[in-house]
Order: sequence, then C-alpha cells, then structure tokens
Amino acid sequence: MKICFVDESGCTGALPAAISDIQPILVIAGVIIDYTRLNRVTDQVLQLKQRFYPSTTTNKRQYLAGILEEIKGSELRKNACQSKRHRRHVFGYLNGIMDICEENGAKLIGRIWVKGIGEPFDGMAVYTSSIQAICAYFHDYLARENDLGLVIADSRLKQLNSPVAHSIFTQKFKSSGDLYDRLIELPTFAHSDNHAGLQVADAICSALLTPIAVNTYCTGHLQSVHVRTPYSHFKTNYGLRIKALQHRYQEANGRWRGGIVVSDSIAHRDGRWLFQ
Repeated sequence: MKICFVDESGCTGALPAAISDIQPILVIAGVIIDYTRLNRVTDQVLQLKQRFYPSTTTNKRQYLAGILEEIKGSELRKNACQSKRHRRHVFGYLNGIMDICEENGAKLIGRIWVKGIGEPFDGMAVYTSSIQAICAYFHDYLARENDLGLVIADSRLKQLNSPVAHSIFTQKFKSSGDLYDRLIELPTFAHSDNHAGLQVADAICSALLTPIAVNTYCTGHLQSVHVRTPYSHFKTNYGLRIKALQHRYQEANGRWRGGIVVSDSIAHRDGRWLFQ
C-alpha cells in the first residue's frame, strides 16, 4: 500500500500588481511513500531533527516528542536568505530530506500555479482541481505498481476540506464507475504535527518547490518581497534531484502527464523550465 502525503505552499489570493506582497505562486504537491517504509521514514525525520535542531528533543526519553515540533519549510527558505552560515545549515537539513526521499523510493507529483499579474485567481477551484490531478497521477502510479493507496493532506478549515473531498467522492461513486478504484478512500485531512510524511511534504513544497518556482517564473517580472536572489541556490542544489523523483508517465496518445505540472500565467512557460 502506498500513501500520498499532500501539502501546499503559498496562498489562494489573486496577485493585484507586480509590486504586491501577495504570494505570487501556489504549490500543491504530494510525496508518495510505501507504507512499509513509513516507520523508517519517521525515524529518519526524527534523527534529522535531532541533528540539525536538537532543541526539538531535550533528552532521549523525549525522542518521539520531536515529531510534535515542526521545522516549517517557510522558515527554512527564509533563513537560507540570511547568510552563508544560515544557508549551509538549511541546506544540510534539506539534503537530509532529499536523502530520505531517495533512499525510500518516494515519488513526487503536484501542481504549481504562477499567478497572472492583475488577473483573477479562483483559489478554491485551483486547489480542488490540483487535488483531482494529484489523485489521477497517484492512481496511475498505483496501477503501474499493482497496489492500493490513500491520500492524506495537511488539514485546513472544514469548510475548505469538505468541498475538495466531495469532488473526489463524486468521481469515485458516479454511476459510470469508480475513476479512482485503487484509492481505498477519499482524501483524508490530518494535522502535520504527528505525521512525518506531511512534514516531508511541507519541506518539499515550501522549502524547495516554492523558491525554485519563484526564481524560475517570477524573476524579472515581479518586484516583490517574495522574489529573492538567493532562491537561485535552491534550484542549483536541488533542481535535478527533484526532477528525478517525479512520477511522470506517457498516455496512449503520446501526451506526458504527472510529475510537477506548472501553469504559468505570467510568461506561459511549462514545467520544463523548473529544472533548466
């Protein structure tokens, strides 16, 4: 059985101007981990925290309590812009996150939305369609692995979670047949402070995909607090490693799907630019 842990980075508000402090992109991505690897992943995350953020556990008897104190991806990318010393520390932690993914055969899927300047942005529709896309990519992966799976997403408010889950419900239980018959249930929503998989997904979304996407698609177009020159280091260090972890597949008509799909409303560049 496989579990797809989903997190998001950014906000669902529109970008009114090129100088706006509204976050210019929205990242929604999933990290697929085999259930049999989950204990190992959890222990590796705890050890990584203990090494780079020892304050999360004050003694060995509190080792498991280290899962409760999260190392947020948004803080990691912020700290990486402060000094070379801070960047080395952040990248040491992120190297560990990438090592965990690679050693345990994790796969990445998701959507990145680059907001148009002064254009409307329907955050609920975008989030819902992104979860549907992630379920479709995940379902293909499960079919190729002849396995079953479950989607666990970082919880938001009930009024935001429910319509998203219902959109999958209508596709699983429609009269013409289950579109996601390898998903054992609808996407469920959990609090990340007890799920190592969600904490890995947060690091991937907020501390890796977000700065790489901002550097790729927003530099030269926006003058914003969110567009920072040091973000180029994230792309240099991790772009190719992230590219290799994607689950991408080719349909019968030759079209490629899956992986990290980009919708760029500024310069209309596709996902290939993310890793170039």
